[in-house]
Amino acid sequence: MRGPKLNEGATAIGERHGTKATAKYVRSSASKARVVLDLIRGLDVKRADEVLQFTDRSIARDIRKVLASAVANATDADSGAYIADADELFVLACFADEGPTLRRFRPRARGRATRIRKRTCHITVVLARMSEDRIEVLQARADGTGGASANRRARVERSRKRAAAAREQVDAIEADEAIEDIEAATTGEEAPEVQGVADLADEVEANEDATDADAADEDAADADAADADAADEDAADADETASGDGVPDAGSAGGDSQPGEWAGSVRPDADGNGPDTHPIKGNADSMLYHTPDSRYYKVTKAEVWFDTEESAQAAGFSKPGTTKDED
Repeated sequence: MRGPKLNEGATAIGERHGTKATAKYVRSSASKARVVLDLIRGLDVKRADEVLQFTDRSIARDIRKVLASAVANATDADSGAYIADADELFVLACFADEGPTLRRFRPRARGRATRIRKRTCHITVVLARMSEDRIEVLQARADGTGGASANRRARVERSRKRAAAAREQVDAIEADEAIEDIEAATTGEEAPEVQGVADLADEVEANEDATDADAADEDAADADAADADAADEDAADADETASGDGVPDAGSAGGDSQPGEWAGSVRPDADGNGPDTHPIKGNADSMLYHTPDSRYYKVTKAEVWFDTEESAQAAGFSKPGTTKDED
């Protein structure tokens, strides 16, 4: 919203709408100047100057000069235009009027030309004295006795008081506890908390002792059981030795070997061995037999054991070729 221009009645006798300053023929368009003027309208002089100082527009520098000129006019007591001090002034009105436009031409293709308009404007800033209430508010804000800063200080002070009161209560409680501890130490009686801790320690120690005793009993029982097992094994070995006289071994003739399907053959025992009476190994897959002096006798797994080579040949087994060559 654009503010009032307030320059129509300025020439009337006895009427005055503030002190103003004008900059004419400023080389900028009025639309660009109005964007910046809207930022400072209604502000006090100090804040308006800060806003113009940090506004990132080139026209703000010209407007700031016009504002400084208006402040100088309003505070000049010799010229008769004095209104108030600079701290009591605010921007009553500010506007930008269109100035003359400079026309230039830019050459284009085919002998044509385009128009260039170089705009100008007239910038006006009007200052007036603030009301008494507003002046008091600004002074209180500057002194720190009012506004947000004063409220902040009051909150901080209240917080400090509450913290001090809480600290006093904590100190009183700690002093009472210290007195109780001194009295307990003097009388030789332990505090309830200390007694409770001691009872808990005794209970834990008793549980550990009981656990160690149970472990010792288990170890003793295991040792007794191991001794009993060893005694049983020794007795069993003694019985086997006593009853095993005259009984042939697994590898001896007449052991647990069972007769094979061919004449003169026996099947290997659980360990794959044969009796001493049947020294020849037979392989049913390859239908070969190996004598003890054969090259592959030791690595061959016997599936049948023969007593003589004639029995093996009668069963259809033959001697390996390598053994024949060696022979």
